[in-house]
Amino acid sequence: MIAVNSKKEAAGFTLLELIIVIAIIGTLAAIAVPIFSTYIDRVKVVRAISDIRTMEGEITSYNLEYNQYPNSLKDLGLGEMLDPYGNPYQYMPATASAKTGKINTGGKPSMRIDQAQHPVNTDYDLYSMGKDGKTKLPFTAKASQDDIVRANNGRYIGLVSGY
Repeated sequence: MIAVNSKKEAAGFTLLELIIVIAIIGTLAAIAVPIFSTYIDRVKVVRAISDIRTMEGEITSYNLEYNQYPNSLKDLGLGEMLDPYGNPYQYMPATASAKTGKINTGGKPSMRIDQAQHPVNTDYDLYSMGKDGKTKLPFTAKASQDDIVRANNGRYIGLVSGY
């Protein structure tokens, strides 16, 4: 004898099953997106550090050839170079006065300064304005914390917040 099933067999998913699957996907996305975002930020910082090291080498070569630092990155053919955030790199040469020993920037704004209000470089400043595209000369300023800088005459290249 053949059994006849009075209920139709269900095909597909129930609404409850779909809601559970969507909740799981949403939870995984909520975990993954911030991790991915942080990873992208770190990659951009590493790229800016690499760019600054490359430009530092070009500036050193220029200094060895002409016995002076270039006036701008344009002198090196790097004037159009953008940081990973789409902003131009900032460069400012400095020269020390033989009489006073103080840094003379040729009428330009003063050099970047650290927490103790001392210039972080005696040769030149080279930096990216970071993710927010804003900067202030003192490292203590909030706008400077995400800047990627060259400090201690090249012995440190990294985030201001890590200096």
